Amino acid sequence: MGFSSCLKLLLILGVLSCCVNSLGVNWGTQASHPLPPNIVVQMLKDNGITKVKLFDADQNTMSALAGSDIEVMVAIPNNQLQVMTSYDKAKIWVRKNVTAYNFKGGVNIKYVAVGNEPFLKSYNGSFLNSTFPALQNIQNALNEAGVGDSIKATVPLNADVYESPDNTPYPSFGRFRSDISTQMTQIVEFLNKNEAPFTVNIYPFLSLYGNDDFPVNYAFFDGASPIVDSGTGIEYTNVFDANFDTLVSALKAAGYGNMTILVGEVGWPTEGDKNANNGLAVRFYNGLLPRLATTKGTPLRPGYIEVYLFALLDEDGKSIAPGNFERHWGIFTYDGQPKFPIDFSGQNQNKLLVGAKDVKYLPNKWCMFNPNAKDESKLTDNIEFACSNSDCTALGYGSSCNNLDANGNASYAFNMYFQIQNQDELACGFQGLGTVTTQNLSTGQCNFPIQLAISSSSSLSPSFVGLVFMMVLSYMLQ
Repeated sequence: MGFSSCLKLLLILGVLSCCVNSLGVNWGTQASHPLPPNIVVQMLKDNGITKVKLFDADQNTMSALAGSDIEVMVAIPNNQLQVMTSYDKAKIWVRKNVTAYNFKGGVNIKYVAVGNEPFLKSYNGSFLNSTFPALQNIQNALNEAGVGDSIKATVPLNADVYESPDNTPYPSFGRFRSDISTQMTQIVEFLNKNEAPFTVNIYPFLSLYGNDDFPVNYAFFDGASPIVDSGTGIEYTNVFDANFDTLVSALKAAGYGNMTILVGEVGWPTEGDKNANNGLAVRFYNGLLPRLATTKGTPLRPGYIEVYLFALLDEDGKSIAPGNFERHWGIFTYDGQPKFPIDFSGQNQNKLLVGAKDVKYLPNKWCMFNPNAKDESKLTDNIEFACSNSDCTALGYGSSCNNLDANGNASYAFNMYFQIQNQDELACGFQGLGTVTTQNLSTGQCNFPIQLAISSSSSLSPSFVGLVFMMVLSYMLQ
């Protein structure tokens, strides 16, 4: 092989290595029975996932990530932003949740997420005055601790912080929302000064949700009729590119057109709406992953884009105020099993998802509607009780269990409550309407799950104890 051919091969391999290993995921833990962190970390390794975005800095999660070399974005929840407006409190947070893990064999922290979509319109300005001061204090505390060169504070923002005017709804006319323009300008200037990325969450699914007039194909990457931007003449065939470039234009208008953009969340749910299912999720990822692998970028920002898929796992404890789909964003089910076969490399390498290993379940028992029940007058009340205290979103319109009959609906609701109560037989009473069975009630696409066994918190491995000691020592030496 000649030198030029060898050089081309090395460049190609370098690009492939970059793309395959650059994908991140969001690891949320709002679940009634979360997978043990050590199992999740092993699953990340088995799938070649090298970056993970968290929503807190939980000690058990961080301990499991120690020594893995996985890049981590730790987070400060919105309800702690006001606390972080105190620089002393921010320094304490950084010592406890960042520098305490900053030792050989510790956690490879890359970013600190200051809040999560704090400027959502639905929050009615609750975090408007605390977000920027919190961001300043955390980054300054990182700098003071001597880690600010390698660990950057950022604010994951929803795409609703920027928009195009109604009369020119094209990416090139993108601007930050007028009601938060002062805060956004402050944040962008500060991020740029500290060489931190602008983090945005983009959800093509939400363009379809509740909007029957939206062109369905435009939410994907496989053949929508192009929309021509009147300002640039650029053709857009998908909402992801258009949304991303609207942000590029907003940043340019603010004077920071070259700022690094990180996509903190992007994905497709599989339950809870007529457009939330495995088939459309596969269609979305089979378009997104190859796009990321080729480093094509977008028309206004060609090249590599750092992306964190949303999400790793389903979370049955999330609020469904935005919609029933909120609990079903995972590419894996609640127990770490792949929902669908997708080529995770995006490069036709047949690199399919690998499920979690050594998962422990409760016994093979279900709660079902008692066919011998004599009084069904309180059936509706009992179903409502069960569903208000567990996750019945799979029964909703367009979801996998939507076609069950009345008895099936009751059985599903009863079982979900029974499982969340760790199969306590008293939790299957329902005033004589429920009964325990060892027969799997799953039918067709509708799965009646068995919940995960709760692991004992008292069983600490020697490596864990050693890690805790090292963390305490590191903390004391700060």
